[in-house]
Amino acid sequence: MGHTLNLQFLGATGTVTGSKYLLQHEGAKLLVDCGLFQGYKQLRLRNWAALPVPASDIDAVVLTHAHIDHSGYVPLLVRQGFRGTVYCTEAALDLCSILLPDSGYLQEEEANYANRHGFSKHQPALPLYTRADAERCLRQFKGVAFHQDFSPVAGLTASLTPSGHMLGSAFVHIRSDKRSILFSGDIGRPQDLVLAAPQVPPPADYLVVESTYGNRLHEKDDPLDKLADVIKRTSARGGAVIIPAFAVGRAQSLLYCMHLLKSKGAIADLPIYLNSPMAANATELYRTYRTEHRLSFSECEAMCSAAHIVNSPEESEALNKKRGPMVIIAASGMATGGRVVHHLKAFLPHERNTILFAGYQAGGTRGAAMLAGAQTIRIHGTDVPVRAEVQALTTLSAHADGAEIVQWLRAFERTPRRTFITHGEPDAADAMRQRIERELHWTCSVPDYLELVALD
Repeated sequence: MGHTLNLQFLGATGTVTGSKYLLQHEGAKLLVDCGLFQGYKQLRLRNWAALPVPASDIDAVVLTHAHIDHSGYVPLLVRQGFRGTVYCTEAALDLCSILLPDSGYLQEEEANYANRHGFSKHQPALPLYTRADAERCLRQFKGVAFHQDFSPVAGLTASLTPSGHMLGSAFVHIRSDKRSILFSGDIGRPQDLVLAAPQVPPPADYLVVESTYGNRLHEKDDPLDKLADVIKRTSARGGAVIIPAFAVGRAQSLLYCMHLLKSKGAIADLPIYLNSPMAANATELYRTYRTEHRLSFSECEAMCSAAHIVNSPEESEALNKKRGPMVIIAASGMATGGRVVHHLKAFLPHERNTILFAGYQAGGTRGAAMLAGAQTIRIHGTDVPVRAEVQALTTLSAHADGAEIVQWLRAFERTPRRTFITHGEPDAADAMRQRIERELHWTCSVPDYLELVALD
């Protein structure tokens, strides 16, 4: 191996999920991001397949942020024998402490539900990992301050720069004595309603950049106008607006929007339910990490109290019997699991209701199918008719679009020798490659799953 730095792509190739990058340097193995695959079944099956490297051979993990497609494999890695440290920012550690146990709990719930109702092909259906597995793995986490050098493995130095995608999200910069590489993780937006703009990262020889919206430009419309329109239109029909939302980031932006709309009198004072104990806990962290977002103390308080928090499963079930006008914000954001699935089952069959998607819908998810005009959606082994209005609110996205990514790249002090484009569906990644080549004239490529590259 010598002094070579080798990079292998273990996920987020041809898809926006399963982020995992393996760096090997002088015998040390470092994993940057450790995410779960979501969406298409053939991708989800990878969660069950062995990694190309035994977990016990990996020395350390560095996370860009807490979202499950970047952190959700850690409990499994630990269960498979990983003994090292997981490094991330303080806020990311606090969020992982909420998100990972919940992810384990959801896996157990889905397996139990499948076993009770007998619709799994596996007897018995097993969770990928449990809540206990997730709680156990948290003991191996270590919080690191932004801009502070640390050495995750011998011979490599790392630092974290705020990326503006969610609380605690970071660009990960890793350097050996000879070369350096930057992992963008997910890039936030310069003008986000709630979060501070992404910072300019340190220069690097190599770059791994996301391309979730590489083939799109976010609409310029004010998200508040569209949100108000949808709520007023649905309320007039006596319907409910169901918003599948990521519990961290999107849920809080929506709560802040609801507060703004009500305070301006743009929508009636209708009940708003936040049906995700996890989102409620995450909202609290905005009070703790005040420097990472734009909200003043009073705005933060208003956001935190904008909705009625639904805690118990019984209260969640009771909502399904209620009629509108009301707004229910519930996880998960792509309608792949969690409490929102039960709401969809109850509210989809009625024309008076609206399902409003407020974030990216990966291929193979229920959200993507509904936005593509599916007439029925399969939930718990039955086909539920889609009669409710289906809308998308793309302007609340926490991901930079194609133009915003290029704008971020322009700030680089020097051109990386090579840029790898990941974390995008194939058309988005390729559009991003063309855009970078045309506008910046940088050398770039779209890596394949398990591709191995020597960074000499």
